[in-house]
Order: sequence, then C-alpha cells, then structure tokens
Amino acid sequence: MSYILHIDSTTKVCSIALSKQNSLIELVELETNGLIHSEKLHLFIEECLEKAAITPSNLAAVSVSKGPGSYTGLRIGISAAKGLCYGLNIPLIAIDTLEAMAQTVALNVEKNAVLIPMIDARRVEVFCSVHQSGRRIKDVHSRVLDEEPFHEIEAEKVYYFGDGANKAQDYLNRSWTYLLEPKTSAQNLIPLAWEKFRKKEFEDVAYFEPSYHKAFKAGKPKQLLK
Repeated sequence: MSYILHIDSTTKVCSIALSKQNSLIELVELETNGLIHSEKLHLFIEECLEKAAITPSNLAAVSVSKGPGSYTGLRIGISAAKGLCYGLNIPLIAIDTLEAMAQTVALNVEKNAVLIPMIDARRVEVFCSVHQSGRRIKDVHSRVLDEEPFHEIEAEKVYYFGDGANKAQDYLNRSWTYLLEPKTSAQNLIPLAWEKFRKKEFEDVAYFEPSYHKAFKAGKPKQLLK
C-alpha cells in the first residue's frame, strides 16, 4: 500500500494527515490564535504515524501545501517535508493551497458555480484564485479589498471561503455565499496528491521553495464569468 503523509502549515491551522492511496487514514490538526507550527508540527507527525501503527519507513511520499500563506508557516512545513523526503529518499509532492480548498468545495456545490478560496494576506489584502467548472480561471494572486474587488465576476452562484473570507464580507456582493468551511487542512491535499503520485509529478527536494506570491497589480480582466 502507498502511504502518503500530508502537511499543511499555511495558516494558523497546523495540520497533518496520513492517507493510504486516496483514502484518509489519520488526521491530527489544531487551530490557535497564534502560530504553533514550530512547536507542534513534528509532534503531530509522530502522533499521526503512531495512530496508524506505521513508521516513517512505510511512507511512499510526502505532500505539502506550497502556498500561498504565512511566510513563517510555509517555511516550517516545507522544511519538515523536505527533511523527511531527503532522509527517507522518497518523493516530494507540492500542492497549491487554494486549489486544494476549491476542489474540496466543488464536491458539494453547483457544477457551474464560481469558487473563490481566500487566505488572509494581512491588512486589507487576501491571497485568492478563482475557479469554475473544475478549472482555475484566474491564477493565484494578492487582491486588495476595495469597493469592488471582484467586479469582473457576473456569475449567479458565487461561493467564497477560507480564513481571508471573513474580512472580505463587507466588500463583496451581498448575493454571494460565504462558507465557514473548509479551512486549510492537510486532508484537502489528499486527492490532488494521489493524482500527482500516480503520474510521478514530483518536486526537486533540494531546490523546491514555497509559493509566497507577491502583491498582484490588477489589469484589465481577460474575460467575464457568466
């Protein structure tokens, strides 16, 4: 069996999951008001493996949420993932944080709905991307929350979610739906990680770096979403 360890430390949620192929086996996570990743992440990894009664040598790969998100959180999670992969000589799989969140929501909403996962980028900005009908139609970027932060979107059904969504409510169309879930979680990485594992889409452990995503300068939208 192919055991894959999954790490997400992009936000205030410190999350570790273990899957057997495409199925969740164990999940250990904690959300706090302050970042605890440096204290808890390795302990959570040990706990996850102990609950499943396996050792690191049983792992076939490690997947990690590559960002966007907290600079400190990303560094801690990715350093841990790279260390495991290097020490065990197993592949590293990188998953876009927002893509994983969007795919989780897509399972439970209308097929043509527009999905906007958001991660807090501090101040009046969020990291976000835009998805519809199973594809990403606007890449990850940093968006300033002004009077019309998503004026180009004209879809009937729009869902926005993530830890950046709460502060965005006052700026967005009132007909759009704010979802409390999903938050960032290592279990969201499982479907995408398994797909990449089967296709052997791995990262170079020595040179892989987080996706921080610098501030985005908005230009004229390429298309309208309907």
